[in-house]
Amino acid sequence: MVLKIRKNQTLVLSLLLVLVLITSACGAKPGSTGNAVQGSESSSDKPLQGKRIALIMEFNTGTFSQQYVQGVTEEVEKFGGTLTKFVADNDKAKMASLLDSAVTQRFDAILTDHGSPEVLTPGVKKATDNNIPVIVFDSGVEVPGVTVLSQDDQQMAELTLTQLKKDIGGKGNIVKVWVAGFAPMERRQVSYAKFMKENPDIKEVATFGTSQNPALDTQTQMEAILKQYPKGEISAVWTAWDEFAKGASRAIQQAGRNEIKVYGIDMSDEDLQMIQDPNNPWVASAAVDPKDIGRIQVRYAYQKLHGDKTDDAVVLNPVYVSNDQLPKEQISTSELSKYVEGWGGSKQGLQDWMKDYSK
Repeated sequence: MVLKIRKNQTLVLSLLLVLVLITSACGAKPGSTGNAVQGSESSSDKPLQGKRIALIMEFNTGTFSQQYVQGVTEEVEKFGGTLTKFVADNDKAKMASLLDSAVTQRFDAILTDHGSPEVLTPGVKKATDNNIPVIVFDSGVEVPGVTVLSQDDQQMAELTLTQLKKDIGGKGNIVKVWVAGFAPMERRQVSYAKFMKENPDIKEVATFGTSQNPALDTQTQMEAILKQYPKGEISAVWTAWDEFAKGASRAIQQAGRNEIKVYGIDMSDEDLQMIQDPNNPWVASAAVDPKDIGRIQVRYAYQKLHGDKTDDAVVLNPVYVSNDQLPKEQISTSELSKYVEGWGGSKQGLQDWMKDYSK
């Protein structure tokens, strides 16, 4: 009798267990394996994590480029991706080869920094043919589906040249430091040429520039020009790149020619330190936060990976930074927004869905 009762109890328990299992299965979500922990985050919650991003740079010269790379790196990390950097060391053929290699390695997205359209276009087309998103910075590439970022280079030149004219009283001799063959500097030259045509009392007495060892080479050439033009014969130096401004300023400062003022384009922590120095001839620069440039470029890459419709051209607006805006104590570019409206912290390129990736 006891045995029979026990058998019945075992049968009832078995039936109850079956019912529990059936109920659990019916309540499970489709595709669930049943081993997920409540509140844990599955990889499907962030489908763009783990993407491999390639950055192809024509050069990595100076602190501006270093801070730009920092912005790219920080933003890729926010999305949970990995960044691989390739630098061509001013070798155009090498840059083309590096871009081709990145396509062959099937990176999830490719970013380019500088480089001419002739160098980049074949590789960019190959990437898009392989459905690899490409975001170009500071190169006039025109390939359907590719987003091209640029600073408002003509405005940058206009901002600095307008102040230069004001400071020298609308007349005088100036030196220009720039180099051809780079899209941003070509655009800056457009504004410069217009400015010189509209201001016949301002004369260009010398022009030079090279992308190889730009700061050191500029310093050497500026020293020679200062010997050629004694005190009072040069009013100002206009430079189309911060590396040029560094070299020109060092030559002028070492020669004790404090009557000459330098105006630049672009901004880094090192540049800011020089502009803040009351004994330095570099008095102003027009720029976009280099970290912002990197961050925005990455955001557009991830927009493409997300399937968003993206703009073909994205223009980044610069601000004018002069020494009379700045405090006496030394600051970094991360603090510059306290003194210069519009600097840093750009939200350009941000989408609502990107909040899920912020740490």
